[in-house]
Amino acid sequence: MSIPDTDLRLLVVAENLLARAGLAALLEARGFSVVGQSDGGDLKRAVGEGGVDALIVDLGWQSENLRQTLADWLGDIPILALVADDETEESLLALAGALAAYPGYAILPRESDPDAFASALYAIDFGLIVLDPGLRLLPVAPMDLQLMAEAIPLTPRENQVLQLLAQGMTNKAIALDLGITDHTVKFHVNAIMGKLGAQSRTEAVVRATQLGMIAL
Repeated sequence: MSIPDTDLRLLVVAENLLARAGLAALLEARGFSVVGQSDGGDLKRAVGEGGVDALIVDLGWQSENLRQTLADWLGDIPILALVADDETEESLLALAGALAAYPGYAILPRESDPDAFASALYAIDFGLIVLDPGLRLLPVAPMDLQLMAEAIPLTPRENQVLQLLAQGMTNKAIALDLGITDHTVKFHVNAIMGKLGAQSRTEAVVRATQLGMIAL
């Protein structure tokens, strides 16, 4: 497969120094611009200093602190997360829920082909979601629904908007009900759709209902 050059500026993140160096070398060999490396200790600063377009994060080993950082930070750039082959279903669901707050994300095995890394980076740059089929994240088993729902970080206002969406209310009606502008409602609706991985308002409500997030 031929992969075109890209001008995406990447920050390589891994708690292990050798993992960072190896991943950076692989990406640079594929024609990507690696503008920095970080152990995740001060991720916000590292992103701000480098003019970063996307993160590629190795969560394969020594990654508990880094996973918590990603869940707490909620940055505004897309993330490609690499995980170990023996990742548990519970940890994958928690990771997917945390990354749903970002404007695009991918979860791939860390041993994936470099072409898969490149394709995923292009996709998340367009705000898409990429999940390797081998990870079996979808479909979600019924017993995992509550876990995933708890991992999706809706804000209190987003939850209010979600409940009104489920009632079939328009943006204008929601704005009047909550005392906010139509523009603000649209912003919240888009955020909700992104976090739920939905392509429409209806799909967002369906997914939220399946996850038990709608107050019936």
